[in-house]
Amino acid sequence: MPEVDMSVNLAGMVMKNPVCVASGTFGFGREYSEFFDLSELGGICAKGLTLHPREGNPGPRIAETPMGILNSVGLQNPGVDAFIEHELPYLRQFDVKVIANISGNTPEEYGVMCEKLSDAGVDMIEVNISCPNVKAGGLAYGTRPELAAEVTQVAKQHAGSVPVMVKLSPNVTDITQIARAVEEAGADAVSLINTIRGMRIDVNTRRPILKMNTGGLSGPAVLPVAVRMVWEVAQCVKVPILGMGGIAKGEDAAQMMLAGAAAVAVGTALFADPFTPVKVREGLCEIAQKQGLAAVRELTGGVRPW
Repeated sequence: MPEVDMSVNLAGMVMKNPVCVASGTFGFGREYSEFFDLSELGGICAKGLTLHPREGNPGPRIAETPMGILNSVGLQNPGVDAFIEHELPYLRQFDVKVIANISGNTPEEYGVMCEKLSDAGVDMIEVNISCPNVKAGGLAYGTRPELAAEVTQVAKQHAGSVPVMVKLSPNVTDITQIARAVEEAGADAVSLINTIRGMRIDVNTRRPILKMNTGGLSGPAVLPVAVRMVWEVAQCVKVPILGMGGIAKGEDAAQMMLAGAAAVAVGTALFADPFTPVKVREGLCEIAQKQGLAAVRELTGGVRPW
């Protein structure tokens, strides 16, 4: 079969292939590098960072579900300065794009982190807007267009030449409203979906299985929701999309790209099989070859509506 060009362009960041790993599932890559060369990936979305170190939520904070996991880890991380000093130099050993994921409780925190990461030379900044805004009574930035736009504007003002990608929450009535708001505010790309809020209860103890009661659902169960939301967002914005949510094989990734994603991210599937991203890349290549495509990016937006 002929060679397929696997490169893709995500908001000016050219990746050798469209497969990234999702933030929060890959740490900073050290553990997974024992399984495969991280240069096999198109990009690495590093574990979510906050301005200061965080210990995260008390356990139990991860629980399995029949088709995925619930988590309420609570953004445990060493802080943005420790990432820049210790983790970024490690990741720079590999031929892979480094995407820093950030979370904040005020717009000012986002601005400070964007400046630090821009100066440190990351390839892209992914802004997590599923965080509570302490100035808006704890409402998550991602639930209101005006709040999402505000944090996007601040991130863009402080990120310099580094592209800013906004990670959208699915826990809203209409995700396209948020997508349009962040695009108008200057976002270079959007990523979706973040986890869906869920809950499990132990019927014997009658207590929630997670200490924080609810958590974020991820894994194969959310794939149809993610594909639908990527498709909806692709209809209403011009910025590129990084699609994620339940991807475990090449066919899943192809669905996401056909729905409109320029690239994809593998998350929860990593816990079952560390080699999943490599297998997804190979599966995507095989699909493109069978369909006679010269480049895998030809899949993007190729869905044929009835």
